[in-house]
Amino acid sequence: MRLPFIAIAGCLAVMSSVVSAGVTTQQPVIAGYGKITPVEGAAERPDRSLRYRVLFNVTKAASSPDKVNPSLEKVARFLNLLGADGVRPARGDVVVIVHGPATPIVVEDAAYATKTGAAANPNLALIAELKRAGVSVRVCSQALIGNGIARTTVDKTVEVDVSALTTMATLQIRGWALIPD
Repeated sequence: MRLPFIAIAGCLAVMSSVVSAGVTTQQPVIAGYGKITPVEGAAERPDRSLRYRVLFNVTKAASSPDKVNPSLEKVARFLNLLGADGVRPARGDVVVIVHGPATPIVVEDAAYATKTGAAANPNLALIAELKRAGVSVRVCSQALIGNGIARTTVDKTVEVDVSALTTMATLQIRGWALIPD
């Protein structure tokens, strides 16, 4: 979906900004996550004429269970980088598939606390923001089983796929670009 120029300008005018050590960072699409720094004169910029269909492979756990997963932050950064140049992927064109050691990031607070010892799941707020921005967040059912996680504990906004392997193969065959973590 392409936003009219006026809508984009309005979004950019109200984007979140933080000034740190003289550098202004922004989060034009995902507020509070995936900070970016505007750069003038960059050789390659997001192309408004392209359809950005991108698949993020999320397998690595954060350095500590009380920290947001860095690969989820990367998804927010990607959306903020595109948004800073007025590009907004269509709903469902950005997909996150979670599996491996990262699997617990998609469960509700109580299950996360049981699995990791952290008081709460710090990833749920970011997952909610990504979903609001049109990102499809998914988890591998095989990884749930392998990690001893009950499907009933998965956050209700996260889709459960049969496997990360088939999701990655299918979407790449359909034209999604793969971004590894």
